[in-house]
Amino acid sequence: MTILNAIILGLVQGVAEFLPISSSGHLAILQDLFGMTTAEEGHLFFDVLLHLGTLVSIFVMYWGDITGMVREVFAVLRGGRTADGKPAGNLPAARLFFMIVIATLPLVLVLPVNDYVEQLYYMPTFVGAMLLLTGALLYVSDRMPRGRKNERSMRVADALVIGLCQCVATIPGISRSGTTITAGIATGLDRTFAMKFSFLMSIPAVLGANLLSFIDVFSEGIDFSLVPAYLLGMLAAMLSGIAAIWLMKFIARKSKFGAFSYYCLGAGVLTIILSLVF
Repeated sequence: MTILNAIILGLVQGVAEFLPISSSGHLAILQDLFGMTTAEEGHLFFDVLLHLGTLVSIFVMYWGDITGMVREVFAVLRGGRTADGKPAGNLPAARLFFMIVIATLPLVLVLPVNDYVEQLYYMPTFVGAMLLLTGALLYVSDRMPRGRKNERSMRVADALVIGLCQCVATIPGISRSGTTITAGIATGLDRTFAMKFSFLMSIPAVLGANLLSFIDVFSEGIDFSLVPAYLLGMLAAMLSGIAAIWLMKFIARKSKFGAFSYYCLGAGVLTIILSLVF
């Protein structure tokens, strides 16, 4: 693991985590076709740091929403009152928090098959096929009617549907953000809110996955000589993640995801061809 490899992997992780093009798929492609690894060959700690870097990106870009949820959840626990004892009134951020919790629950379904899913990372032809599926999903999402639901009006059923789609998106090559945003649009969420919900619901998913990974990190050990490269990769993931979220916010307001659809279709075809040739 060189510093350059670490920075490239960090940039790919940050950009592909939030743009609907599948970070797992792109990292798998780099690993299988170009020999640039993360979790394999003793770099599991680096894989954890990359995901922490993208997690920081979400906190930076949605800090107001996150603090609002914390504040309103505590108000609910106080019986619907603020810290000074006044009635809190409507609590949409608290409702958003509980919808995220509901959407996260289906992830327990992945735990029994997680080891099998991880084996798919080393099958580039399969990853390419899943990129094609991601491209098709994004193409369909652009043709769905615009919804109006937000944190005040989305239903428990909507959150569960999005959560189940997040489970499917643990398969490498299927974009988590693309799949959950598409699911949100399909359930009638406003496009901008569907994107925000997708990114915020990744927080408990990433935290949970990293906590499980830390057990393996400690058993595997850490090569401290590589820590500077790891930290630079984490920084690259954080900065590129911030840029990607900003771009997604702009796109959600101004246009559609067609360009990402065609990119995933092209990347999927190219990956399948390269995997068959090499």
